[in-house]
Amino acid sequence: MAATLRIQSDWSRALSRDEGEAWLSCRSPGKPTLYGSVTRRGLSSDGVPDIVASEGFVVGEVTKKSILISCPHENVSTKFLAPYTSFSRIHQKSITCLDISSGGGLGVSTSTDGTMKIWQAANGEIRRLLEGHVYDVNCCRFFPSGLVVLSGGMDAQLKIWSAEDASCVVTFKGHKGGILDTAIVDRGRNVLSCSRDGTARLWDCGKSACLGVIADCGSPVNGIAVGTADNSLNLGTPDKPPSEREVGTEGKILLLAREDKKLQGVGLQSRQPVFLFIGSDAFNCCTFLSSTYILAGTQDGNIYQLDVRNTNSPIQVIHRSGAPVLSLHPYRDGFIASQGN
Repeated sequence: MAATLRIQSDWSRALSRDEGEAWLSCRSPGKPTLYGSVTRRGLSSDGVPDIVASEGFVVGEVTKKSILISCPHENVSTKFLAPYTSFSRIHQKSITCLDISSGGGLGVSTSTDGTMKIWQAANGEIRRLLEGHVYDVNCCRFFPSGLVVLSGGMDAQLKIWSAEDASCVVTFKGHKGGILDTAIVDRGRNVLSCSRDGTARLWDCGKSACLGVIADCGSPVNGIAVGTADNSLNLGTPDKPPSEREVGTEGKILLLAREDKKLQGVGLQSRQPVFLFIGSDAFNCCTFLSSTYILAGTQDGNIYQLDVRNTNSPIQVIHRSGAPVLSLHPYRDGFIASQGN
């Protein structure tokens, strides 16, 4: 397994002044961890910080918002990015979920402070407070239109909100435990949810009704993702004809990240199992990289890349630390992962 470079989390702030210092570490499995630091000596003529590293580390390209560090002994280098901007006044406590509208103009987020808010993505200005859930709100996301928000809470309720006036336009009830994640099918006439009660459900937004239980796992489902399946994949046949209210489910596969260390694929329209993969610990999240490749993250820090056509063994397992993998998101030719450290 490759060595991992780490830097102090607020390194950009620490290096914003002369003589500022931030710690570094390089960890390789089975070897002692190498510790060091980077120090700012001043500014170059073009306003870029002049930064040097301690023994064992080398500073490469430095810009106002990034720094490239390498550890030659382990033949590893990492580019660290500083935040473009940060908003510290939207919530008072930890942020549990966040989404940005398709146009990029609005953000929605939930927090352990018990609030769910819509805000301007450009400046963090709060636009709306979405109130109506009892207890904590676990998840939130915009519909493709960017004008409507879907949320799920510990009150076992799924709600749809207007981003324009903060009104709750639909409430879905049916789960017996807190809702942990949601997904939207195509443009959003149907939505999906998963829960601590072990089920994933499909809902009809227009009729505020449950169209069916897609899977009943007997174990909490921590995360879900819906995507178009590869043509060669057999998704099964429905036991009974789908409801006319079911829109856009054909040819789709639903991924279920389960607490019992299992990652499951289910035909969305057929409700039939497609694959079952057993990992090293509870699965927290999952996503599609393409119609063929998927990712899933576990509580013990593993990120599995799988080919849905053959899930007998993973394409690769990425492990940067033992901290829980909390979210995964496709980005350009790769992905972004967040961990609980």
